[in-house]
Amino acid sequence: MADIKALEHPTLKVPYEILNKKFRAAQKQLDREVSHVQAAALELEKGLFAEKVGAGDISKLLGGMVEKLQVLKRKAEESICEELQAGYVCKRRLEHLKEHTSTSQWCRKRLDRMLVEYFLRKGYYNAASRLAQASNLHDLTNIDVFLVSREVEKSLIERETTKCLAWCHDNRSKLRKLHSTMEFNLRVQEFVELVKADRRLDAVRHARKYFSSYEEDQLTSIQHCMALLAFPANTEISPYKELLDDDRWLRLVEQFRQENYKLFQLASQSVFTVALQAGLSALKTPQCYGSYEQKNKSCPVCQEWLNLLADPLPFAHCSHSRLICHISGLPLNEHNQPMVLPNSYVYGQQSLMQMADENNGQVVCPRTKEIFPYQKAEKVFVM
Repeated sequence: MADIKALEHPTLKVPYEILNKKFRAAQKQLDREVSHVQAAALELEKGLFAEKVGAGDISKLLGGMVEKLQVLKRKAEESICEELQAGYVCKRRLEHLKEHTSTSQWCRKRLDRMLVEYFLRKGYYNAASRLAQASNLHDLTNIDVFLVSREVEKSLIERETTKCLAWCHDNRSKLRKLHSTMEFNLRVQEFVELVKADRRLDAVRHARKYFSSYEEDQLTSIQHCMALLAFPANTEISPYKELLDDDRWLRLVEQFRQENYKLFQLASQSVFTVALQAGLSALKTPQCYGSYEQKNKSCPVCQEWLNLLADPLPFAHCSHSRLICHISGLPLNEHNQPMVLPNSYVYGQQSLMQMADENNGQVVCPRTKEIFPYQKAEKVFVM
């Protein structure tokens, strides 16, 4: 259960954040519609107590009141439907985690969820959607969140800021709590693009509109922006050269990605990556990087590609060593006693007995290819 709590935190946290966001948005919307209804009711009350009022005027006021109530009812039904859908996703995921067992079916579904998230983070949206559809995992994954971010990232790569600014506006309160600089950096980039297009007067108007209210730590960046007006677009002087660099768009994409992860409390790495690294680190020993003879064919880290992935990871903390048979990969213990051949190589008793049965009592050392009678193998006692 410990690994479930550690690795599955985003599984419940993301739909909860979405439900919380929908609730707050619905509350603001309903408050606005209620104020419209109250204003219409006040107008109707004033009309009823007016000295000269006709039936047509009262009918018109009542019609406006009914219209406002109908809009309020429609908005309330839409909000309730969206919140119920978000609540259903939370319930569905909670039920899935409560089914936590060691059965292969649940573990397979969990692996598929990890792979879907990994594909989404790497940009393989079609593969993620197909896997989620094939395994019936749509309610258990965050595909909708990543599809929204995909559109924003795509617009930034195409050097457009409209969608990203709309995203900042929708999540302004949350981003403010995270001390995000996303919106400010977007405004800076818009200013830079105006300078690069030699629309310097428009750049000044842009600065007056968006740079008038700034945080204390943003003053230096604003000063650099304003000084940029005095330099040509091909300047080699720092920091103005860096401001005009096209790679700033890629940095904006990466910043948006990280801000989006923080917004939904997603880790910077996927759960699949974390689980894979933890597993490789738990199995990694110095023997995995020794000579070919030292490697265990049953050890995942000793395999070529996983060996490369595990290279930067720490070694496993092993307080007790284990002896493994080079032939079968099984541990050497009282059920599979270690046996030494005349050439000093040690193997498991079970492997040597099986080899002797298949070769008329002869065993072949897999390392040196020497052949010995099984009777010459002796037991080894490890102190």
